[in-house]
Amino acid sequence: MIDPDLDPLETDLVLDAVNRRYGFDFRGYSRASLERRIRSVCDRHGMRHIAELIPRLLHEPSFVDQFVNGISVNVTEPFRDPGVFAAMREELFPVLQTYPYFKIWHAGCASGEEVYSLAILLHEAGLLERAQIYATDINTEALTRARDGIYPLESLRKAEKGYRQAGGQAELSDYYTAQYGAARFAPMLRKQLVCSQHNLVTDAPFGEMVLVICRNVLIYFSRELQNRVIGLFHDSLVRRGYLTLGSRESLAHVPAGAHFEALRPEARIYRAL
Repeated sequence: MIDPDLDPLETDLVLDAVNRRYGFDFRGYSRASLERRIRSVCDRHGMRHIAELIPRLLHEPSFVDQFVNGISVNVTEPFRDPGVFAAMREELFPVLQTYPYFKIWHAGCASGEEVYSLAILLHEAGLLERAQIYATDINTEALTRARDGIYPLESLRKAEKGYRQAGGQAELSDYYTAQYGAARFAPMLRKQLVCSQHNLVTDAPFGEMVLVICRNVLIYFSRELQNRVIGLFHDSLVRRGYLTLGSRESLAHVPAGAHFEALRPEARIYRAL
């Protein structure tokens, strides 16, 4: 059993070691949530104390991926919050129609189900061939699933209603092949997708994006880190580009939010000033 009285000190030492050795900076993450996830990593590897992570992180470079994957949040599903997808389709797609080519960055994409959801709607609007979608996350295991586009068949069957509510024009099953309880999205969707690891805390912005999507990631960050990341998104967007956040997230309490205007507040869709 881990001694809770030592958690804060040991957590500081672990976070400093990961930052100094590998450049992953988790020090601005929401503390309570981070400590719970670090404890979970320790339990999974049979460690009684958080500080036991330090020698493995310093001397086993392959362990850092296990650590990062273990403490990053990977919660998503196809067409989650379908009203947001419907709002993007109604408000943003007419603007995207004016571009011969455009780039979208889905930051913190987790295992990629929402990336494919957007790709399907872009296809139905005749826009997918013009798009380059960059899907990034810090979790390498989640990115592998996103890159492969393979998910439990049952989760896609359950997403049929959300697809309809988002404005889907066909059958969701038209976009995947199913075998042995798993489903893989069609190659035409995967072709426009680039998956890569990216750390929102330390890495550089992606340039010339027309749309940045980052849903339900900022809630795990401190206010200071939220402000820094919103600034990163603004620097990544073209003039009057668009930003979509999660339903529990807002720009109201961070200084960098002044660089955006609310376009569809109920869907957390903003436009850069």
